[in-house]
Amino acid sequence: MKHLDIVLVEPRIPQNTGNIARTCSATGASLHLIKPLGFEIDDAKLKRAGLDYWNLLDIHYYENIDGFFTKNPEAPKVQHIYFTTKGCNNYAQTDYSQWDRVYLVFGREDKGLPEDLLFQHPGECVRLPMRKEARSLNLSNTVAIGVYETLRQWDFPELLQQGQLTTIKWENNKNE
Repeated sequence: MKHLDIVLVEPRIPQNTGNIARTCSATGASLHLIKPLGFEIDDAKLKRAGLDYWNLLDIHYYENIDGFFTKNPEAPKVQHIYFTTKGCNNYAQTDYSQWDRVYLVFGREDKGLPEDLLFQHPGECVRLPMRKEARSLNLSNTVAIGVYETLRQWDFPELLQQGQLTTIKWENNKNE
């Protein structure tokens, strides 16, 4: 079974982390938070952004990035992908389908990932295409794009792909 992990290295803004937690809850991805965090984990802004999905969240905490890599090393069929505005590779041209487990790694909103980490993994550094005048996209938006591209390539395992109306059934629609 394939598994997706979202890694936030020292996130600063609680609303971003809350939105990312909600994305993880809705998709079954695990969330890894690497300290120091720019907020308390019980911050009301964090909880409000995640709404009532916290019970669906698989969340892990680490004191530092070395602690994360000690507990989550690269292995066969496991890949770490580093999202960065400094990356040379287009995120959409990465073949996520070849791995059983993927860690999408994101840096601080104000600094990104450490450059020495990026330098050690040039082939795994990806970016979202954007105008050169734009500094970056919002972190929670970038995570959502990365999550859904990975899941799309995996054919959205264990996710509902069709919704239903609340008061009537689609089968009653005669315009099909």
